[in-house]
Amino acid sequence: MRPTKDTSSRSILSACCLVAAALGMLGVAGSAVASEPGGRMLAFFGTYTSSGKSKGIYSFQLDTASGNLTPLALTEGIRNPSFLAIHPSGKFLYAVSEVADGQGRPSGAVAALAIDGTSGQLTLLNQQSSEGAGPCHVSVDRTGRVLLVANYNSGSIASLPILSDGRLAKAASAIQHQGASVDPRRQTGPHAHSINVSPDNRFVLVADLGLDQVLVYRLDPAAGTLTPHDPPFARTPAGGGPRHLAFHPTGKWVYVCNEMLSSVTVFAYDAVNGKLEAVQTISTLPEPVAGNSTAEILVHPSGKFVYCSNRGHDSLAIFAVDPANGQLRAVGHQSTLGRTPRNFGLLPDGSLLVACNQTTDNVVVFKVDSESGTLTPLGMPTSVPVPVCVKFLAAQ
Repeated sequence: MRPTKDTSSRSILSACCLVAAALGMLGVAGSAVASEPGGRMLAFFGTYTSSGKSKGIYSFQLDTASGNLTPLALTEGIRNPSFLAIHPSGKFLYAVSEVADGQGRPSGAVAALAIDGTSGQLTLLNQQSSEGAGPCHVSVDRTGRVLLVANYNSGSIASLPILSDGRLAKAASAIQHQGASVDPRRQTGPHAHSINVSPDNRFVLVADLGLDQVLVYRLDPAAGTLTPHDPPFARTPAGGGPRHLAFHPTGKWVYVCNEMLSSVTVFAYDAVNGKLEAVQTISTLPEPVAGNSTAEILVHPSGKFVYCSNRGHDSLAIFAVDPANGQLRAVGHQSTLGRTPRNFGLLPDGSLLVACNQTTDNVVVFKVDSESGTLTPLGMPTSVPVPVCVKFLAAQ
């Protein structure tokens, strides 16, 4: 789902306040700092403000023992802060502004915010152009020196140096993808949908839904730049629409969810040469579901399981990983107890999973069985308007 164009000219403001009942709030993914059993985590939820129901980024406290979520703060003023990323230091949060125009030009934006590790409040530091329309995914390199952003509408990517105080400099690289694929409705041009850094921080992988490709770039953290690699991409199934991807903890395999065909493609990854080789494609559904599409994919920190969200079937597909070759075996499906599950997050220790149900305005916490990978809901769903993304940070 792409938000409708927002042509408001108001400047981005930052206002953090306690979330109260009057706002309608009811009682890795991973973090930059690992959690401890029974500890407190901060959970940040990105949303679509163009819906009229959401006002920005919502901060909660997550009790890792009980799974209870308690509202803490709301940061307003950023249009469609749909996807988030946390700096490795845990001091800064970055959010896309998923719009087709920003700062008076045909481009979206990315915002840098300082995190109060106790209260969960966010303070706007600055914003920069994403150098493309409809930025939908953002990540930070492992040194904390470069912000990476994928622009869905324009099918482009950019890299922005991160200054020592967390602010963003203007883009050092802006690369426009070219081409198309087989679907006449959604693949007449490029649609960069996610951008991820390799475990060794040498390469950046971009899933482009419009091209049916995972493109590979070389990363220079010191200069903050991206350079096309050779080979420049790996192909995914025709008409599949690759959306998001996740590395296995060993770095040997990459898992790509194909949004349009409701499947996952497993790639063997050559870390030395930055090369991908497809070895398996497996359905995310127990049986065909009309209109279903995948959204997010994550590998459990143990490396034993892979999870992928189904929008339509409204479930999380659960796969077991073969430790010998990285290939997947379907274990089962867990309802997300809501509609249109988008992004979800796993705590660093893998004990809990938090799923965002966009259409039903709620998030659900699940306990993860470390032996089987199965999920058990904890408590009742928590109200969050139009939740799209969740990121965690250990509370101070």
